[in-house]
Amino acid sequence: MASRSLRRSNPITLVLALMLVLGFMLFILTPDKSDPIPKTVTPARSRKPPAVQRYHMNTLKATASPISNQEKVIILTPLAKFYDEYWTNLLKLNYPRELVELGFIIPKGREGNLALSKLQDVVHKVQTGKKKDQFAKVTILRQDFDSPVPQNEKDRHALSAQKARRAAMSKARNSLLFSVLRPDIAWVLWLDADIIETPPTLIQDLASHDKAVIVPNCFQRYKEGGVSKIRPYDYNSWHDSNDALKMAGTMGKDDIILEGYREMATWRLLMTGEYKEHGSVHDETKLDGVGGTALLVKAEVHRDGAMFPPFPFYHLIETEGFAKMARRLGYQPYGLPNYLVYHYNE
Repeated sequence: MASRSLRRSNPITLVLALMLVLGFMLFILTPDKSDPIPKTVTPARSRKPPAVQRYHMNTLKATASPISNQEKVIILTPLAKFYDEYWTNLLKLNYPRELVELGFIIPKGREGNLALSKLQDVVHKVQTGKKKDQFAKVTILRQDFDSPVPQNEKDRHALSAQKARRAAMSKARNSLLFSVLRPDIAWVLWLDADIIETPPTLIQDLASHDKAVIVPNCFQRYKEGGVSKIRPYDYNSWHDSNDALKMAGTMGKDDIILEGYREMATWRLLMTGEYKEHGSVHDETKLDGVGGTALLVKAEVHRDGAMFPPFPFYHLIETEGFAKMARRLGYQPYGLPNYLVYHYNE
């Protein structure tokens, strides 16, 4: 018994046991150097959080002096077909480029692909050119649906195509608007892709009236017997009539009133009929419906909820429905009967 007890307490045995325990602990606690932390990875404790952007929306204003107040404008265009004249005219607008953003939405399909290719070429040329000529930002979106009708003038203006065509246009406008309207934008200019001639001062001219919603008169140049003439084009800017209101009262909930068609005699007063050849371009008129060929809107109107209804809204749709929605929100649309912009003549 005595000899066994002495062997258990032998110093050599105790030292070996201690060395074994220490070796095991060292093995466990030593990190594996075969898989080191890459040098490009920043330890979490030293990683900085992303910067926080603050926008003081209460100080964001859209005024009658947009350039002197450095107010940002975004020009939005649903673009199903690319016209060189549209782009040439756009580049002639003399609002400071650093305050201008562009947004486009293009439909699916062969025509959309062609329009996209041409647009990308001209945008790339400008945005890689001189700094002073570059726009602050350019966004191009593609629709996830096709245009419901062909884009030639005859087919797209047929009465039977209007409800589907304008519903699709509303969806395109809303998709574009909700995707690109940033908190520091003061004005939204809706400019159709087939508007090929406007004054270079279009933005500041319209903004100078300090209206929440304002639209010029859209005409079209043409030749008759070799003589250059102009004629009305956009009939969507109008003053309502008792006849139209009575017509709406007899309609089903999904029916819409369309302006400019013999089949629907609304007897509304159209802004095209208020044009005076030598009248002042500053003349204003209150409107119940607006067209979207060149429509300037204070961004707050859209932020408050006014969009382009793709469904019958008080029997109105798209831009005319937008005007009704803006009025319901307390924003009165205005028109300029003698201030002309021109539509492409096919």
